[in-house]
Amino acid sequence: MRVPVYVLNLRGQPLMPTTPCKARKLVKSNQAQVIRRLPFTIQLGYATGEAKPKIKLGIDAGYSVIGFSATTEKQEVIAGEVELRQDVSRNLTQRRQYRRTRRNRLWYRKPRFNNRVATQKPGWLPPSIQHKLDTPKRVITEFQNLLPLTSIHIEVAAFEAHQLKKPEISGVEYHQGELQGYEIREYLLEKWQRKCAYCGKTGIPLEIEPIVPKSRGGSNRVAHLTLACRRCNRKKGDQTATEFGFPEIAKKAAASLKAAPFMNLVRTHLVEELGCGKTYGYITKHDRIKLGLAKSHVNDAYVIAGGTTQPRCRSFLVKQVRRNNRSIQTNRKGFKPSIRRQRYPLHPQDLVRYEGELYVVKGVFNYGKWVRLGEFTSGEKTQPLNQSIKNVNLVKYGKGLHFSYLTESTD
Repeated sequence: MRVPVYVLNLRGQPLMPTTPCKARKLVKSNQAQVIRRLPFTIQLGYATGEAKPKIKLGIDAGYSVIGFSATTEKQEVIAGEVELRQDVSRNLTQRRQYRRTRRNRLWYRKPRFNNRVATQKPGWLPPSIQHKLDTPKRVITEFQNLLPLTSIHIEVAAFEAHQLKKPEISGVEYHQGELQGYEIREYLLEKWQRKCAYCGKTGIPLEIEPIVPKSRGGSNRVAHLTLACRRCNRKKGDQTATEFGFPEIAKKAAASLKAAPFMNLVRTHLVEELGCGKTYGYITKHDRIKLGLAKSHVNDAYVIAGGTTQPRCRSFLVKQVRRNNRSIQTNRKGFKPSIRRQRYPLHPQDLVRYEGELYVVKGVFNYGKWVRLGEFTSGEKTQPLNQSIKNVNLVKYGKGLHFSYLTESTD
């Protein structure tokens, strides 16, 4: 598949992409310089014209993956998927536990119950949702620096959680939820026949517990709850029901509906804040089936961008890498917390050169003085290699949006 090379003019403004052959000739003749490896970008050293064709960017914003594609009348110039972080809630919980432990060591502190004013601000969103709103905007800004975009279109849709669980619902039944006439505990006792879902014992105290723990991405929706005795609950720990050896219990849980409120909330915010065009899911589905394309975020974005028969390009996989500029550590004794405020010279996902070969940093230890090097950038698996930072040379920081090539074809 085609691999475009992105071009910036003498002033750093984006131009139309070129071919690798032409870019190689420009670099060898010192008429351009390489300023980025992925996506591969060069900057011209001489003045050029300003003629730019129309480029339409299509965004398929999802709960865990964002599809993107930009097309002209003749070709697709960029495409791929962005994987959204799913660990925001877990990291916030961990931070809250650290702070609570630190505060408990104080003999006296002033009350701080009314300090949480952020939630009272208009337009406030939970951090996990705010992240999913900010990421598409960052991605769009990234592409505006690579391509002379003329229009942006985002797919919007409205999802009704009640109809997602039961599509045939209608009439008064629509207003009666799953717990109509029940309390949660009584509902679960009747659903699980008043016995432990794991050992089957009856006549003993039963505890309500999620089939998939919240620390593993589960929810407290009643369809995801079950009953367990204290012994089984402790033995299960933070495992899922499948990992605990009861896949039949996991099958009884309905599919998670976390994505539905996200679709209803975030996509509308995107269109309003960016002032871009919008399309609807049923239109995207109709056009994708008409073109004979498989269901994927990349193909949906290609259709949203007005793609029909234009030649496709190789797709990117974009991941977000934490910056790790500040973290909480324990000292050598292991009990007194200390805060590391300085940034280590190298961090995970940084691209480095060692003995003429390119490696990706997989981890940092010994207070940032040693790094663990992983696979080559070409994807070949190698044994982990530990080296001092004195023996490696930094090529590119891996923080922020990390680009790589998507292995699966979108055809």
